[in-house]
Amino acid sequence: MSDGHPATPPSGDLMPADASHDRHAPLRHSARAHAPRTIPIVTAAIAAIAGFVVVYAGTVSQQIEGAITTQDVDHIVDDIDIEVAETGALNILLMGSDVRDGENAEIGGDVTGGMRNDTTIIAHVAGDRSRVDMISIPRDMQVTIPDCALLDGETVTGGYGDFNIAFSNGGKNGNAAEAAACTINTIQQEAQVPIDHWAVVDFAGFIDMVDALGGVEMYIPTDIVSSKANLELEAGWQTLNGEEALGYARLRTAEVGDVSGSDLQRIERQQQLLDAMIHTIFTQNLLTDATALTKFLRAASESLTTDPELGQVEFVLSLAASLRNTPEDDFSFFTVPWVYTEDRLNVLPTEDAELMFEQLRADEPITLDAEGDASSDWDSSTDEPAPEPTTTTN
Repeated sequence: MSDGHPATPPSGDLMPADASHDRHAPLRHSARAHAPRTIPIVTAAIAAIAGFVVVYAGTVSQQIEGAITTQDVDHIVDDIDIEVAETGALNILLMGSDVRDGENAEIGGDVTGGMRNDTTIIAHVAGDRSRVDMISIPRDMQVTIPDCALLDGETVTGGYGDFNIAFSNGGKNGNAAEAAACTINTIQQEAQVPIDHWAVVDFAGFIDMVDALGGVEMYIPTDIVSSKANLELEAGWQTLNGEEALGYARLRTAEVGDVSGSDLQRIERQQQLLDAMIHTIFTQNLLTDATALTKFLRAASESLTTDPELGQVEFVLSLAASLRNTPEDDFSFFTVPWVYTEDRLNVLPTEDAELMFEQLRADEPITLDAEGDASSDWDSSTDEPAPEPTTTTN
């Protein structure tokens, strides 16, 4: 990094509650309660795409036209009456899919059937474009999941259970758009937060985006050896390539290292990684390097499934142009406030979660964040998708 590393790397938890939001510290929380996408690098990619198009519009349009998979699912997303501030703010739902087909099967293992999202982030773009707040939703948070309509007219029964069952229900046929629609319905029903746009990125796409950046430099707090994640890292500052970054983002088990089965701890690692990726985009001045940014844009485009508008160069141009002056430190990360269930096998949203959602609806700066022990060794599920979606009925 251009301005050096801390003389003494911080110690302790991956994401201490009072951590500085210095980009060179191991982890930065939110800008206002500063303490990580989904792989939500997608938000940074959107900003980079539009900034580049401002200068190289014709070239970029030709190279990425039609590369992004888009699908309209508005007709299977439930209408809801949500009162929000009319500020021009946007809520973009970012999801990382563990679909195991084609190249993704080679990366994550060829598992029969199933699709889940291990990363879900609401990227809230402020109406005045002064900040982008990214809120992670724990996959094991207990919520009511509505019945899920698919594009062919089939309905998948919902129920009460882990939040990421919604994506699994919608993704039973391997369609990322249907999975996104079911996840949107769950968020809009449970959090009463409207979702304006959505994007899903897969394993291969994430690797390509990191490699297009030339890797990402970040601080690893402890030696990590994980045969399941095919990962071996030494403590200290490291430049992770795409495969290493994906392994770090998905890490749940390790023979060496402070790694528990907790999805909450994994969220912290994902936020740390995404924060470092955004910093890399800023420090490399990609907006002035046509060759490097074109490579990055092509990697991003070929890995995304989005709603039709988000997949249009014209829309991305407008959005990113409005974000060009957003300070790097105002890309901030939060987690929905949670508390363990009595058996500590899952988590529940707290009253602070509702206050956070109120701030989102009002387009106000987020002042709340998750608290508690995220390093518990509980693990309510494996990393492998089930052959069929699993629901817990009421």
